[in-house]
Amino acid sequence: MTDALKPVVTRAGQEDTRTGQSGGAVRISGVSPQHTPATKIWYGKVSNEPGYRSLPHHHGEAETGGYVLKGRGRIYFGAGYAEFVDMTEGDFVFVPPFMPHVEANMSTTEELVWLTCRTPENIVVNLDDVHDATLADYVRPGA
Repeated sequence: MTDALKPVVTRAGQEDTRTGQSGGAVRISGVSPQHTPATKIWYGKVSNEPGYRSLPHHHGEAETGGYVLKGRGRIYFGAGYAEFVDMTEGDFVFVPPFMPHVEANMSTTEELVWLTCRTPENIVVNLDDVHDATLADYVRPGA
């Protein structure tokens, strides 16, 4: 048996934070080139505090898959971010490469937590921000 190839476990609380971020969407990686031998995958957890959202962004060439563990999320996309898809606990979502979007927690009281997987890496290209009022039904706490 060789030591070069073996499973690598990232323990709870030891996830890597040296990954692309976009405003109110906080990403931590459990499997990534930053701290495992992985070369073609990024797998981590994304969380949005109640009422918070990401900056507009895209993930370059990366294909993105997500699974909602907790909460109610919305992904805004399209011209002026006027289109959207809603997700809740147990839903999966696919976001195509190079698609500008905003990830939002639609609850002002509950956290949104999802698992996200990307290939080849967690590419995050932040874009110019938009005013909250342009995002249908989006409300920040206390607003």
